[in-house]
Amino acid sequence: MRRSFKFLLRPTSKQAAALAACLEDHRTLYNAALEHRRTAYATAGVSVRYGEQSAELKHIRADDAGGQGRWSFSSQQATLRRLDKAFRAFFDRVRT
Repeated sequence: MRRSFKFLLRPTSKQAAALAACLEDHRTLYNAALEHRRTAYATAGVSVRYGEQSAELKHIRADDAGGQGRWSFSSQQATLRRLDKAFRAFFDRVRT
């Protein structure tokens, strides 16, 4: 038998502000990576993959230490993986 647990998150106002900032920075990263893929394909006809964007993440974090640099690298990689998964799913649906 499987059991599930439900946890209620009740952050303090300071924690809620930090969570909102984290969400905003990850949203910005996702949208910037999406725009990078769009412009690369529109201008040069080149497909940008997760590996290339993940390699650029090191430089993005160094340039924006107060913004993107304050969050964990693995969570930002997960955001880029989510974008790559969305792209693959879209093009799989187009193919079928």
